[in-house]
Amino acid sequence: MKLLLIFAIIIFNFTYHIDAKASEFNYIDQGYSVHIENNKSKVILNGKDTTYKDIINIVGGSRVELDNKAIKRVEKSYNTLIKGATTGHKIYGLTVGVGLNKDKEMVDAKGNLTEDVKQASIEFNKGLIRAHCGGYGKYLDDTIVRAIMAIRLNNMLVGGSGVSIDVVKMLQNMLNYNIIPLIPSSGSIGMADITVLGHLALAMIGEGDVIHKGKIINATKALEQNGLKPIIPFGKDALSILSSNAYSVAYAVFALNDMEQLLKISKITYAISLEALNGNIAPFSKNANTLRPYPYFVKVSEDIRNILKASYLFDLDTERALQDPLSFRDGVYYIAAAEQSFEELKKSLQIQLNSSDDNPGVLIKYSIGLTDYEKQYLVSSTTGSIVPTANFDPVIWVLDLEKISISLGIISNASTQRIIKLSDEYFTKLTRFLGTETTVHAFGAMQKPFTAINAENLFLSNQMMLYTTPVAGNIEDIATNAPMVAKKVLKQINNLFYLYGMELIHASQAIDIRKQIKANINLSHQTNILYNAFRDKIEFLFIDRPLTNDFNIAAQFLITYKY
Repeated sequence: MKLLLIFAIIIFNFTYHIDAKASEFNYIDQGYSVHIENNKSKVILNGKDTTYKDIINIVGGSRVELDNKAIKRVEKSYNTLIKGATTGHKIYGLTVGVGLNKDKEMVDAKGNLTEDVKQASIEFNKGLIRAHCGGYGKYLDDTIVRAIMAIRLNNMLVGGSGVSIDVVKMLQNMLNYNIIPLIPSSGSIGMADITVLGHLALAMIGEGDVIHKGKIINATKALEQNGLKPIIPFGKDALSILSSNAYSVAYAVFALNDMEQLLKISKITYAISLEALNGNIAPFSKNANTLRPYPYFVKVSEDIRNILKASYLFDLDTERALQDPLSFRDGVYYIAAAEQSFEELKKSLQIQLNSSDDNPGVLIKYSIGLTDYEKQYLVSSTTGSIVPTANFDPVIWVLDLEKISISLGIISNASTQRIIKLSDEYFTKLTRFLGTETTVHAFGAMQKPFTAINAENLFLSNQMMLYTTPVAGNIEDIATNAPMVAKKVLKQINNLFYLYGMELIHASQAIDIRKQIKANINLSHQTNILYNAFRDKIEFLFIDRPLTNDFNIAAQFLITYKY
């Protein structure tokens, strides 16, 4: 329990802010920005091949349009659901309750949909929404809410939700008119984000509050200002909005987006640190790769060799160490492990974004060869089936997130060790703490900030997904803590931009001192561009100065740096 509380304190402080016109994310608690290029004026969602980049573009302000084939799938799915209800099928979240209340009949829709039956379904849906509004803490920023809405909308377009077209259109309109529901930042244990997404549904029926045009107003009023009316939830509409991992996936999407930039920075920062050390590049030479050809190790080795092309490190040097410390010698492996984890998460999230995590799920294609057991869920041979699922379970991609978290701890520790070695004259053959004749202590005391960052990153690398408690009348006895896992990964990434910034400060200082000793040292083309651009921001440490501002500038520099 104490571990959970510590995690909560650390990672729940992580927040986002967006300026849609500038397409820029700001990590408020750290005071710097991640620039997001948004080259799309519109994104067409189809539930088939939407990428995490599409979600990021929608967050940045792209207009949302819906694929016509996807709309037809939604309509067919809804018709299948309603026909199933009227022909006597027991449907979770429609004719019977949810959770432990699955044994209670809620709406008797067998036969014709009379006005009484319709009204009973509407009241049941509204009650379900109200009963699932249990989030707590600060409200989410509009960036994460826009991502949640876009993700849930795309999931519905798969055609497995049985949701009405009114719900789909409402999500589209709320995104395009930038009507942002007030959604608390916490409250999900990562097995469908029902108590958080309840607040999204509440706004859609006009009972919640939203942020619109910079003001907090009632949802109905915001909708009316844009010629819209609240939805009237019917059938399985409420459960289709609630029963989703869209909140958790939204954080994972941000983690993917930021991780992509971090991996690029990891490579070039490692490369320039090798030049700062006068390191031995033999361990990732093309010939060495053939001895142990792990695919990502081979790929990252080639990336680093290309970055270092024409560097002085390829020249013979009798003073160069035969074996460097592992943080340098094995650095390619650490980055390769992180890149492999990134690609695995990207693949699993691509499936998550373009599939249905609904329970029950609606199959709109008739399958031949059904067993007698499967036939009980069949509505008709021309419509499809309504089947119980476990598709709300995100364990596969949450495990991928946990793997990324561990890999971030590894590269964090390696960066920390490299900085320490760059300050050690035994390894660099330069000055102690990279000082000059006019410094008193140079970078001596500055080993504390980056080791503090590393300590936090290593702590966050501990897995979170097993810390769960049975809930919902002991029916839901397993969970994943998906939102907390994604948030801790984002925090680690956030920290690493600072850590790499500090490594770049030390590497640049070492390079300057090395050039004073041997003027004809050539950096590679790419590291030289990095070095010169960085020196335009942060100057050489001739005399001691406060470095807090340098750390902030260095982090911001790396977040937006391209090569």
